[in-house]
This record gives sequence, structure tokens and C-alpha cells, in this order.
Amino acid sequence: MKFEGTDAYVATDDLTVAVNAAVTLERPLLVKGEPGTGKTELARQVAHSLGMRLIEWNIKSTTKAQQGLYEYDAVSRLRDSQLGDARVHDVKNYIRRGKLWEAFASDDKVVLLIDEIDKADIEFPNDLLQELDQMEFHVYETGETIKARNRPVIIITSNNEKELPDAFLRRCFFHYIRFPDADTMRKIVEVHHPGIKDALLTAALTQFFELREQPGLKKKPSTSEVLDWLKLILAEDLSPEDLRRDGANALPKLHGALLKNEQDVHLFERLAFMARRQR
Repeated sequence: MKFEGTDAYVATDDLTVAVNAAVTLERPLLVKGEPGTGKTELARQVAHSLGMRLIEWNIKSTTKAQQGLYEYDAVSRLRDSQLGDARVHDVKNYIRRGKLWEAFASDDKVVLLIDEIDKADIEFPNDLLQELDQMEFHVYETGETIKARNRPVIIITSNNEKELPDAFLRRCFFHYIRFPDADTMRKIVEVHHPGIKDALLTAALTQFFELREQPGLKKKPSTSEVLDWLKLILAEDLSPEDLRRDGANALPKLHGALLKNEQDVHLFERLAFMARRQR
């Protein structure tokens, strides 16, 4: 059982090594990297490659660790008791399973994605330490202990918005997805836009990487954004010549797919203005 990438996902050698190491060690794989570098998609492709079901737990700022285990709906039970519903005599009717419980209870080995863990409160990772390490947890309302039937493959993503606790990091296998170089980016584009003309791709990627390297840029465009940009370029049937920029027109064609805030748009407008003044 080894992950080697898929036809729909270009995985670098170091990434495949990290995935397979985490599977072998039976430790969560903590994946960090810029937004848009394919961290979430990695979990989906690992599940597809290994023939496993994917369970996704998307973390928000309000998410609590307990929600991943289970939630006890005391309000519904109180309401049902007032209505004389016979269901109130069995507390299990008011236990809602979380994503971890779902993964632990699965008859088959699954991939569990804990997506963007750094969005939650700083205590969130600590509150899951024992459950992820021991692969079990206790349900206080029923007195039962839930143990994983098959240890899931756990992939945890982070955009580095918050530092994660050392105790949590010690229990993970870590991998940082570096931004793709030009050759890797070409392979990624070929997966999503097969058959794109080489001259057009060269012109587009040259401009894209120049854009990313522009000093003062607040948000560098990501892999997903260059794919969207290329889709628009192909839809508009633009040529390499159409993509050329000069000092008077520093903004790239269809720049709304690449630049996502007004500060970066104004930066290139100022560059164009300065170039015109120097003429």
C-alpha cells in the first residue's frame, strides 16, 4: 500500500516519501504550505490512490475538538421529555457522532482529513492529543469507550496562521509543500490543461513567476490561481503576444484571476505610472 501520486495530482518525490512514511509509522501527516498548493487535494488523492473512503473534517474558528468526537444534544432530550417521547429513556438517541468517531467506527481503513487545523483555537490540537495517539476516546454519557477498528490514515493541513503546540507536533510526521518550480508547474498545468501550446505556456508561466517575485506584493498568486488564469487565457484564445506587458501596461491580462486585493493592483498601476513618467 504505497502512494505514488495519481493522474490528477502531481506529487513530488519528497511528498510521496512523506505520505508513505506517515502511513508506515501510523502517525498523522501534518502538511503545511502556501494556500493553493494542493494540501487539501492531497488527502483526496491519497484516498483515491489507496482505494480508501475519505472523511473530511473542515475546521473553522468556532470548531471545538469535542465536536470531532461527539456532541450530546441535551436540549432535544429535554424537549422530548416534556412531550413524553419514549426516546428520552435511551441517551444514545441524543449522541451525535463526530468525524473522528465516524473514522474509528468504520469497518474499513479510511483517510481522515483534518483541514486547516490552524483556524481553530490554540488549545484545539492539545485537546486531540490522546485521541489521535491512543486511537480511542470515552463517551461519558453512555460510559462506553470508542476504539478505532482500523487505524485511519490521518492528514492534517495548516496554512501556518498559528503556531501548533510542540506536544502535538511530536506526534506528527511533518511535510512542507514548497511552491512548485517551473518544471513541476508545467506538469501540473499539463494535468489540468492538456495539450496547451508550449509558446503560450512559456509566456504565461514566465509572467506568472515574475509576478510572484515582484517586491511589495501582499498576496502572491498560487497554483490554483494560475490554473484559473490559464483557463481564461484559453477561453479567450489569447496568444503569447497578447500576454506581453510593457511599462505602460504593467498589469497582466485578466489580472483579476491572479491579483486578489486592491493593494497589489495599485502596486502594478504605480509601476506603470512611473514607467510612463520616465519616458
